[in-house]
Amino acid sequence: MNKTVLRIAFATAALGPLFVLAGCRQDMHDEPKFFPQRGTTFYADGRSVRPQVANTVARNQLHENTYFYTGLVDGKEGNTMPFPVTMKVLERGQERYNVYCTPCHSRVGNGEGMIVQRGYAHAGDFHTARLETAPLGHFFYVISNGYGAMPDYSAQVSPVDRWAIVAYIKALQLSQHATDADIPAGEHASPLDSIAEKDGLPASFAKPWALPATATYGTPNDQSFVLPSPGSSATGTPAARTAKTNSPATAGKTAAKQ
Repeated sequence: MNKTVLRIAFATAALGPLFVLAGCRQDMHDEPKFFPQRGTTFYADGRSVRPQVANTVARNQLHENTYFYTGLVDGKEGNTMPFPVTMKVLERGQERYNVYCTPCHSRVGNGEGMIVQRGYAHAGDFHTARLETAPLGHFFYVISNGYGAMPDYSAQVSPVDRWAIVAYIKALQLSQHATDADIPAGEHASPLDSIAEKDGLPASFAKPWALPATATYGTPNDQSFVLPSPGSSATGTPAARTAKTNSPATAGKTAAKQ
């Protein structure tokens, strides 16, 4: 009797896992699903990928390959504004520029904003020959996608405001070469140092700001981040200058004038 009980117990123990496994459902493991580019018998046409619903536009589909949203024409940076530039556009561009761009580029666009003065990588100087001749689409593309140490601002700044900023940057650049013939009658072009003195500030206020000696470049070789020249195969890698200084602001740069 005892042997029979033991045999039944052993048989039950051996068959137990099989009963348990047989009772497991594999619905989640073998859940029916569609795979991209594979067929299916679920739909009559045999396609798993469904046709786009008529009269609908997928997210970002409307923005594909348009100058207003990319700044590019056939993959190259364009040099026109997608809408007329009015004083209202410039005022909006100035307001957005002062919010998002001045911390790095400064209010006059010389690349020596407040966080640069405190050790951040020197920002682009809009008054260099390279950027003065850069097409308008270049600035829009950089704002949208970032460049070098600069992150993209596509989430913070709408496309229309990016173009307004581009227009204002161009106004900043033109201000460096303004003559009395370029401004309304009764006004005259003045250098920034004279404007500073008129506002009760020393003339030196308009001169280049020097970075503190403790500032670092943040690059692997602790030297200035050199942007590639047009047509260069480089992609913005850190490169050593011919002479390293503790103050990039003093390397032949002058304060912007209005």
